[in-house]
Order: sequence, then structure tokens, then C-alpha cells
Amino acid sequence: MDFNDHTGFTQIFDGQSLADWEGDPAFWRVENGAIVGESSKDNVVYNAYIWRKDLVAKDFDLKLEIKCEIAGGSGIQYRSQTGLPWTKPLHPGEKRNLDWMMTGPQADFWFPVNPLHASYSGQFYSENTPLGIVAWRGEVVNSTAGAGPRLVGAIGDRSALGGYVKINDWNQYEIIARGGTMIHILNGQLMAVLIDDDPASSNNQPGKIGIELEGTPAKVSVRNIWIRKLN
Repeated sequence: MDFNDHTGFTQIFDGQSLADWEGDPAFWRVENGAIVGESSKDNVVYNAYIWRKDLVAKDFDLKLEIKCEIAGGSGIQYRSQTGLPWTKPLHPGEKRNLDWMMTGPQADFWFPVNPLHASYSGQFYSENTPLGIVAWRGEVVNSTAGAGPRLVGAIGDRSALGGYVKINDWNQYEIIARGGTMIHILNGQLMAVLIDDDPASSNNQPGKIGIELEGTPAKVSVRNIWIRKLN
């Protein structure tokens, strides 16, 4: 696929304003043509999200560029909901506005501050649900109603695939969603595939597109966000 081919796509961030996005302005801003989320010891947040207003999608192609700096992590939320109860325990002094919290599928992306985080980028993660990591980087996984995820194939070695992830630089992320099949591609390399055959699964519901900021300190930047929505 040509990452720069935008035939049939719509740009959902203009590079100048967050007028079409919803998130806590204490942590999100526009900088150098990108959506930037940042937390620090003086401005602490453990999980923050920003989502595109007036956009609900189930089947789509999504293209964007992302980079993480300093530390911490991020991810692209899709088919996701807001306003749902948050299951993770509160940190001391932490407050949450549930309208700014996202629940649902995530294409993970992390700054590799330790070996575990280094293996996250590209995987399929279900945010704020009991599912957690459903397909690690390098895996093709099938999930059915009443049964847990089942590994059905390998894309490649998880550590070796990490060599495609650029550090402190822009990464091209593509997410393809068709029915119960969700595909994550990072810098042109297939990273993870989930085939969820449960129509009632939280992975199979139409939802919002958003960006996560996780950890302190952390900084994430996202730009060139394009979607080809099928339904």
C-alpha cells in the first residue's frame, strides 16, 4: 500500500486547530502541524485521550504519522466509546472526566523505555476492558464467542519486528478494519491481526477514533490523519 495515496480518504485533522477534537486542553495542543499530548511531573496525567468529534466508524482504512518522545506510551483508539465506567484504580489525587476517557480497541505505540514496552508497538490492545492484550506484535489471533483468543499464525519474531519502529521520529501507522478483522501495519510492516468472530464483542462495535497519552513523563505527536470510511 502507498501510504501517501489518499484517494477516497478524508483528512480529519487540519494541522492547525483542535476545534474538531474533544479532549482535556490541559494536556492536548497543536504544535508544528501535529496534535501533541504531553504530561510531566508538573502537569501529571496517567491516561488522557482526545477523539474526533462527529465521526463514528466501523469499517475503514486509517492512516497517520505518530512519534513518542521522552518516555511513556500512546495508541490509536478506534471503534471506541466514551463515557463508560473506568475500571483501572485511581492514583492518589487523580480525577477523571469519563467523557474524555476511551474504551475499546487500540493500536498500541510506546516509547521503548524497557524491554516490555519495546514489545508493545503494533500490538492489538483492548483499552479499559477485561480483554487487555489480545494479539501481541507478530501474531495472528482468532477470537470467538465464549472462548478466549487463540493464536492461529505468526507474522514474525516480536523482537525482530521492533526493528521497524522508529525512535524519536515519525512512524507511519495504518489500521484496516473490516467486519471482525482488524489489521495493524507500522512503517509498511504487518504487525498484528485480530479476527474476532463474536458480533457482540466490544471489538466489533462502531465507535470513535482517538489518541491516547499514557504515563508521566510522556509526549506523543500525531499528524497527517486520514480516513477512508466504509461504514
